[in-house]
This record gives sequence, structure tokens and C-alpha cells, in this order.
Amino acid sequence: MNAEKIAKIAETQRAYFHTGATLPTAGRMQALQRLKKVIRSHEAEVFLALQKDLGKSRTESYMCEVGLTYSEISYMIRHLQSFASPKKVPTPLSQFSSKSYVLSCPYGVTLIMSPWNYPFLLALEPLVDAIAAGNTAVIKPSAYAPCTGAIIEKIVQEAFAPEFVTVVLGGREENSCLLDQHFDHIFFTGSQEVGMEVMRKAAEHLTPVTLELGGKSPCIVGKTANIPLAAKRIVFGKFLNCGQTCVAPDYIYCHESVHDKLIAELKKQIRLQFGAAPLENPNYGKIINKKHFDRICSLLEPDLCIYGGKADLTHLRLEPTLMDGVTWQSPVMQQEIFGPVLPILTYKNLSDVVETLHQKPYPLALYFFTQDQKAAQTVSRICRYGGGCINDVVVHLASSYMGFGGVGASGMGAYHGKAGFDAFSHQKSILEKRTWIDLPMRYQPYHKLEEKLIRMFLK
Repeated sequence: MNAEKIAKIAETQRAYFHTGATLPTAGRMQALQRLKKVIRSHEAEVFLALQKDLGKSRTESYMCEVGLTYSEISYMIRHLQSFASPKKVPTPLSQFSSKSYVLSCPYGVTLIMSPWNYPFLLALEPLVDAIAAGNTAVIKPSAYAPCTGAIIEKIVQEAFAPEFVTVVLGGREENSCLLDQHFDHIFFTGSQEVGMEVMRKAAEHLTPVTLELGGKSPCIVGKTANIPLAAKRIVFGKFLNCGQTCVAPDYIYCHESVHDKLIAELKKQIRLQFGAAPLENPNYGKIINKKHFDRICSLLEPDLCIYGGKADLTHLRLEPTLMDGVTWQSPVMQQEIFGPVLPILTYKNLSDVVETLHQKPYPLALYFFTQDQKAAQTVSRICRYGGGCINDVVVHLASSYMGFGGVGASGMGAYHGKAGFDAFSHQKSILEKRTWIDLPMRYQPYHKLEEKLIRMFLK
């Protein structure tokens, strides 16, 4: 799709938005219900597309993509009327006789740029929030997941008129053309490098952005942790989607006293969850493409691999792999892994962990396995990160009742549920003044009485 066609899409959506067609909440609810119905009718095609792009099983595709999309739609339908209603707020005495309220108003024409690792969820969940807030939307799926992009386009075309929601497929050229357009809000999920480019282009139009990025998310395993349970949950979260999850534990920071026991349990759990030969497991996924496969394999140091490490180049699959004895200077610690490789570091004192993390870019997630509530509170309050779990991993993002987002290098803004509605809304403050009285103290000429009254009201 060329620049002229993309410009026409933005122009058509802006004209449609200005008609006010997206403003009635009843229409927004109908649009969400229609989207859910259309997705249900194409579930089998979605599962097939995710299997082709990422090797995902039907169960994983529902649990981590389709089901979470349904959940967000259901949540928004239940709460949309409340979110969109004016919120009355107190009025200061100096503005007697008035009423004050805040209106959540849609930004207008929005752009949603989604990644390849959860290509269905991360395109449609922001769309749900954008529709609920009353916007139009252009969706740009990742070119790395072409099968899922095609079914997303099919669903959107069946559910919506193009002036309301449309999909633009393609690669870098289409991305560049889209970012040259003036959108009212841009929602981007992806790498930090591309996120910076999105922000640079958005600045040319002073367009607000929501950036969901990534980073090296630590998983701290304390000396009081329930090690068997910790290992079970870490293996699930780390190797889900073959490690291609933005909030996956990127590395383990383990107390030296539980190091050996943890490694034994991690090995046990890999065998239990993926079998003795994971590369033969049909429910274990694959790396998205050869470029990323080669990058991940280049991070492996054979002398440090204590479990796994076998690769299948033909099918772009890499076993769940544990690396021990790594340092902060190891290649695997120099970038976000985004693959099924789990390095393990050790520590003696929790204070050293906190100090080390303070010196690193703020991650998207942090996980802490411990039975020490005081230690858990300390880490939660002092460390800077987007969000996380105590005694679990990954699952905090599966709630519409909590916002999900990063901080610093891991992103800005949040979405899911109310946070998602707010991300696609402008909070418009309105003071409505009565006309039966007009306090004279603000008008010139000023006298001592007026100054006395002003001081009484404003102190």
C-alpha cells in the first residue's frame, strides 16, 4: 500500500470521526459485540494462523491470545457506560455557584502498531480499548506474522466499515508512510529501537503516544522461596511462546543458598512440561524467523549450557535452555533474549540485587519468589519496573482490572481495562457556571474589600 492510499485512509477516518458517529456509547457497545461475534466465527482460522506463524497450539492460542481478547471485550461492555459518563468533581468556593465535571472524550483517529510475538492479542486488545473510548482506528500488524495479519484483516473487514476501522498490511515502507500521517494517538508495541522512531515521528505532529516496549525482566528467587513451585511457574512463563514474550523472565537472580535445588527443579519441570525431547513436542512453538533464530543461538555459550541447547534449524526450534555461571558481561546479558534461553546468576544479599537493578534500564516486569513479606514489599516499592508478580510470573498482564505498561526504557502509558479506556481518551475538564449570581471580586477596579475576599477564598 503506497503513501497516497494510506493518506486517503487517514483522511476518510477523520471525516467519519467528525460526523460524531463514534460518540454514542450504544454504538460503541454494538461495535464491540459485533467484533466478538466475528472473532468467534473465525476462531479456527485464527488458531491455524497462529500455528503457522509461531507454532502455537490451539490451547495456548486461546489462553494467551483469543481468550484474553474476549475477556477485554466483555470487561469493556460491562463498564463502558460508567467509564464514558461525566465524572462530577468538587468545585472550590471561589467558583460559587458552579458545577465541575470531567468528560472522557475520544482522541479521534488512532494508529495501532502491533508486534509479531502475540500478533492477534496485541493488535485487537488495544483496538477494543480504542473503540470503547470512541475512536476510529488503523491497525498495522507485524509483517513477521503474515498469516495472523491476514485473518485480522478478514475479521476487521467483516466487523467494521473501513472509515471506522481498517487494517494496513505490509512492512517497513507501510510503517514509514503511516508514521508520516497525522494521527491523534499512536499505540505502539514492539522494540525500544522502533519505539524511539515512533516517538520521533509522532513529535512532528505533537501526537501523544503509548509505547509498550520491553527490557531484561529479572526473576529474583529468594532464600525463603518455595523452590518446586517457583521452578514450575518460572518454566511456564519463560518458555511460553518459545520465550518470545515481552514480560517473560529474562534471567534468574537466585540466592546462592537455593541455587543447586532451583536448578534441579528447573530441569525437572522442563521435562514434565515439555517432555524429554521438546523439539518433538507438537505443542512447543518455534522462533518467528531465521533472523531471530540465529540471533538467539549466537547468545549460547556451550560451556555454560547446563540443560537443553539443541536446535532444529529446519523448523526454527530451540530447546528450553538453562545457562549457569553467566556474568553481567556475558553476551546473553547484553540484550533482551526474547527466546527459550534462561541465564542464572546468584547473589548473597538482597540489598546488592536492589543496588544492581538500580543501575540497569528499568525493565517491563520484575518477579520475586519469597515467603518474606517484608522483602517483597521492599523490592516492590524501591525497584523501578512496569509491573510484575510476587511468587508467580507473567500472569499480572492477564487482568483487565490492572493497567499494564512500562516505565522509562520499557515504555510509557498503560492499557487493559480502565487504563486502556483512559489511554485512548482525553480527559476534558469543564466548569459550568450559573448565571443568577456573579461574584464581583475578580473584576477591576480592585479595592481592599475585594482583596480581602480573594485572600479568604484562596489560601
